[in-house]
Amino acid sequence: MSAAEPEPQPEPQPDLAEVARGNDLDIGHLLDRVEQTVLGGPRKYTAAEVAERADMSREESRSLWRALGFATVDDDAAVFTDTDVQALRLVHELRACGFEDDALVSSMTRLFGQTFSRLASWQGQLLIQMLGQRPDLLESEDSVVDVIEHVGPIMEQLQNYAWRRQLVAYFARVAARAGDASGDNVAEPLSSPQVIGFADMSGFTALTRKATEAELRTLLDRFETLATEIVGQHRGRIVKTIGDEVLFQADSPGEGAEIALELLEAAAEDPLLPDLRAGLAYGPVVSRLGDVYGSTVNIASRLTTIARPGSVLVDRALHDALADDDRFQLRPRRPESVRGFHHLHPWRLRRRRG
Repeated sequence: MSAAEPEPQPEPQPDLAEVARGNDLDIGHLLDRVEQTVLGGPRKYTAAEVAERADMSREESRSLWRALGFATVDDDAAVFTDTDVQALRLVHELRACGFEDDALVSSMTRLFGQTFSRLASWQGQLLIQMLGQRPDLLESEDSVVDVIEHVGPIMEQLQNYAWRRQLVAYFARVAARAGDASGDNVAEPLSSPQVIGFADMSGFTALTRKATEAELRTLLDRFETLATEIVGQHRGRIVKTIGDEVLFQADSPGEGAEIALELLEAAAEDPLLPDLRAGLAYGPVVSRLGDVYGSTVNIASRLTTIARPGSVLVDRALHDALADDDRFQLRPRRPESVRGFHHLHPWRLRRRRG
């Protein structure tokens, strides 16, 4: 971090529970009302009843529930709602549309569970933070429920919008690689190589020992915001963020290199963020359920682990692809043995000056 100026400190957040107690709110009863608002009604069906109403076997409904990431419930516990019945009926509709493979449906369900678990946690934290900053919204149960009733549909609409735009963007990338139907322009084939990059914060583990929870949230939010902006500016895609690390993908060597260098440069100028380090590799990639796999991904990960703070390392394939690009300078480093690769030859990527 820069020593030239003091680090900005997050403002202390009000204690939500303390504010609620000060307004004599029954937290348990309030939670029941919020739950019914979000779930669209009270819990009233057992697992067997919800499966029967959805015309689905108990075994299949149990499998889908587990795939979503929820704990198994007692057979006689009435924990399901009309919304759960409708969700199972939608699975039948998907099958009728062509999704007949049980393994595919299970994989899709797991992806929904993993994706929306993280999204829901993030949204829940934002709501709690907002309520803590607005004590007037906690004056009564009705005022809290009113906020949930208004905010929930807005979030749903924004999620639907973002999903639609991302789906269109995905099909556009597929079309660009396949070439247009006229054959006048032949783009890269579907198996064209991709740039895979990792970037993480140096010394993050040590930082977590002395930072408060609020400071860590602020730091991670700053890092994710920075990564989202820079990756998007260069037509890349964030595959996922894992705490202090971001995994991104780019179609061209130059775009991948620009993303990595700009991430490090922006972090160096940010007084809150520690130095970043990055690793890039270029080659074929297996894409599955929104994630990426294969040797190219593994090489990029290993390069990141051996990169020094403030530096970008690339593999041989990306070095060769950037060799004639006068924007960049590549300096060889000695080969290293890392997990899975006995003779990994990295190059240090920098901007060419002058």
